[in-house]
Amino acid sequence: MDLQPVASHGGGNMRLVAYFDLDLSSEVRIYGLKLRETPDGRRVSYSPNGHGGRRLATFSPALAAAITEAVTARLRGQATANGTSSKD
Repeated sequence: MDLQPVASHGGGNMRLVAYFDLDLSSEVRIYGLKLRETPDGRRVSYSPNGHGGRRLATFSPALAAAITEAVTARLRGQATANGTSSKD
């Protein structure tokens, strides 16, 4: 999984936390997903949009939650490894 925290969090209601690529299985990899944070602190993962603004992939609620948990844990690990402390 390639994970890139973002410096500019955007100006919308949902704060952009990171972009990431996901090895869903040994046969499926999805690039350019986004980890966002809602105003109440909940985090959600979104697949990239294709031409016309349509989502290129969707996930069941359980899989979406597992992806978000894995990305958040990885992000926390990066912050710890870099000697920084953050909300992530």
